[in-house]
Amino acid sequence: MNQYQFSVSAQTRYLAEQSDPQRHQYAFAYTLTIRNTGQVPAQLIARHWVITDSEAKTQEVKGLGVVGHQPLLQPGEQFEYTSWAVIATPVGTMRGEYFCVAEDGERFEALVPEFTLQMPRTLH
Repeated sequence: MNQYQFSVSAQTRYLAEQSDPQRHQYAFAYTLTIRNTGQVPAQLIARHWVITDSEAKTQEVKGLGVVGHQPLLQPGEQFEYTSWAVIATPVGTMRGEYFCVAEDGERFEALVPEFTLQMPRTLH
């Protein structure tokens, strides 16, 4: 078992009220659950996202913390937050990593597996 490990899961939702398909703006909310699956307390310090639309246009986002927090997670604890992204196509993907520091000073990255942003199909 890895001493230094966060696992991350994602849920997404299309935000119709914030989207404007005529202007190629598709907004999505994503809720991420970060769990310390390691054996050492550790803090999430920064994030790096790669957001890609279906035309392969990429946005990169880097910054400290998540939604204004740098959560310190004990082994087994989790932190959940919701944020959002806007892309130019009805379908896209996000992937990235969190940069973390354990209580003993060890630095590690927690990979966020790629997840899909997708506008629901509209039935006529």
